[in-house]
Amino acid sequence: MNSELVQYFRCPEQYLRFALRGPLSSTSGYFRVADNVTCYGGYFGRKPAEHPDEVLFDALNDIVSEHGTIYLPFMPSQVADNLQSEKYVNDWRGTESMSLLASLYYLSRPFLSVGVRRLLQKLYLSGWEDLPFPRWPVDCSLDNLFRHLLLLSLKTKSVDPIPFIWFWPEGASSCAIMTHDVESTLGQGFCTKLMDIDDSFGFKASFQIVPEERYMVTPDFLASIRSRGFEVAVHDLNHDGHLYRNKEQFLERAARINSYGQKYETEGFRAGVLYRKQVWYEALKFSYDMSVPNVARLDPQRGGCCTVMPYFLGEILELPVTTVQDYTLFYILNDYSIDLWKLHADTIMQNHGLLSFIVHQD
Repeated sequence: MNSELVQYFRCPEQYLRFALRGPLSSTSGYFRVADNVTCYGGYFGRKPAEHPDEVLFDALNDIVSEHGTIYLPFMPSQVADNLQSEKYVNDWRGTESMSLLASLYYLSRPFLSVGVRRLLQKLYLSGWEDLPFPRWPVDCSLDNLFRHLLLLSLKTKSVDPIPFIWFWPEGASSCAIMTHDVESTLGQGFCTKLMDIDDSFGFKASFQIVPEERYMVTPDFLASIRSRGFEVAVHDLNHDGHLYRNKEQFLERAARINSYGQKYETEGFRAGVLYRKQVWYEALKFSYDMSVPNVARLDPQRGGCCTVMPYFLGEILELPVTTVQDYTLFYILNDYSIDLWKLHADTIMQNHGLLSFIVHQD
């Protein structure tokens, strides 16, 4: 009951005494904690809502405190796993094959003009503004849940401060990372210029390299990135949108992806188009992944992990994508300002989280 909070705050477990009130419902559903947390999981004593747009009951009303122990009607670790692994999403990831629509799109994509592709993308994403969950533009449900639980613990023990290890080194309020997905020969040719631009602002970025089919990946090309202090990560296998089409194909591709990770001497991975199926991640032999968005309303695969903090998926550290992608901002939202990025940054920094940007040079 306490492990998720201990891992999140790095505080002594003696300050956290939570227990489950009783058996949870056989089915998972939606409920809330206060007004800023949407949860998904089993619940004690009643059935949670089937959909996030229903009226959600507040779990704070069902929490009981006795003799220094706080009894919860839900399991925080289950809620955390459901959000971080996006188990609340009912989509093609629950089957052994991608949807027919997605398959047809990627088969025909090489023959479609850029204008037609953008039109199809906008049609697919229509109605995104009306989705009730995750919250747009940044969802901090999991971060807020842990803060509510910690506050309950402090009140129960009648203490104000507790010792915990701060989220970032040297007392930094937040962290920011810049990543560049190299998806074409044109983008590969722009890497040197982009590194010049990054260096002019005093920061280093990570370049995600597609190993097969898109362009030639030579040792000299990789060395040209590393020699300037930039990071290299593996970006999918061939970026065709079929990495998670079925498990047999995924395992075959994952083995090849892992071999490229060893060949390139890199520890990081990102899937093409931010497709993901976290229950299969154990096949990927990387230290960290960068494929899970905080909110994915405007991505081909919807969902979102609902946290602005890094977290572990098994042995892999997930560095969530916490801001909207440049392609989405410019071509789907038709917004050529950085106002939305500023809004993301303000919200994430208020929550002491990770600002993660994807900027394509293609």
